[in-house]
Amino acid sequence: MKIAILGYGTVGQGVARVLTENADIIEENAGEKIEVRRILDLREFPNDPFADKVTHDFGDILKDREIGIVVETMGGLEPAGSFTSRLLSSGRSVVTSNKELVASHGAEFLELAAANNANYMFEASVGGGIPIIRTLRDSLVADNITGIEGILNGTTNYMLTAMRDENTDYAAALKKAQELGYAERDPSADVEGWDCCRKIAILTSLVLGKQVDYRDVSTKGITGVETADFKYAAAFGADIKLLGVSKTNSRGTCAFVAPVMVSGKSIFCSVNDVYNAVLFKGNMLGNVTLCGKGAGMLPTASAVVSDVIDETRNYGKHVPVKWSREKAELLDLGTYKSRFFIRALGSADEEGLKARLIFGDIQFADPKDIYGEYGFLTPGMTVEDVAGRCQKLDGYISWMFYEG
Repeated sequence: MKIAILGYGTVGQGVARVLTENADIIEENAGEKIEVRRILDLREFPNDPFADKVTHDFGDILKDREIGIVVETMGGLEPAGSFTSRLLSSGRSVVTSNKELVASHGAEFLELAAANNANYMFEASVGGGIPIIRTLRDSLVADNITGIEGILNGTTNYMLTAMRDENTDYAAALKKAQELGYAERDPSADVEGWDCCRKIAILTSLVLGKQVDYRDVSTKGITGVETADFKYAAAFGADIKLLGVSKTNSRGTCAFVAPVMVSGKSIFCSVNDVYNAVLFKGNMLGNVTLCGKGAGMLPTASAVVSDVIDETRNYGKHVPVKWSREKAELLDLGTYKSRFFIRALGSADEEGLKARLIFGDIQFADPKDIYGEYGFLTPGMTVEDVAGRCQKLDGYISWMFYEG
């Protein structure tokens, strides 16, 4: 099997490395050798072992009929989208790690692949090297998946871990993440929650079998999380994580991304630094959790190559994936029911009395080194309800989801 790689950056180079270093086991599992025939990039790589494979012209790949599978690791919507469309139309299968492209055009490309007896695979678009999509697509097909919760972004999980363990603020945690290469110079896609948003949209689309527009997913990042929030969390025996959440009931599906205070009983409390984790809730199997490195050259490349092997095994045969272009309508976030953590100015002994009248049976925290304000957990209520009650609370500061 001869393949091409579009984009020879971190992941593209990782794919070439995995194919080289694990060539024997890959051949054994794929049933034939897998050879990199061409690499598309604007740059030259004179000292790279694949330097002679590099081309600057996409046409060289499109016209080369010996290439059966193309790996797209360019990122972004264009030209990756146009290249993918032309390749699938020509009957070539495509593997990608491009979550932005999958979230925006996944259903369209799957339809195009089916029409041309090809395949479009995207395991590496969610959770890096963790086999999240393959588990959902192949191993959980007998279950009705009613819930997905996940730490789906390693950068923000690293930052929140640093804020908790080092008692540092958001700005210092971001600076350290950038120095270590975990955060980009422009970190907005990570810290504003959009990376996580696209991933939960992809997973929800696969569960529902319809196109979830990521722009319909309510998204809040970690920029507003403060050191004080972690002190309250510690007092409750809890932690704070940025979660992508998708839950389905008889009324429909609600999906969102937000910082969540998770109790010490939660599996997510043990997932720290750049690690990712996702929990699926099935009506028969119950809870299934997958955890591992959600990013990085080799974990992501490993997931890409696993898709290449899968496509090699099924070359000339389309493998159906349940994801149509029909738009999925999501429930308004205001209908979502949870407990909430709330902060307000004043003291639990005085102003907290009014809070109890407004919110009912609440649980106060007694954190160290917090003065002039108080925090508490509410009983279960909807987002719309808690927002309305917060307007009646004197000195209200902020609210956050709490998952017990």
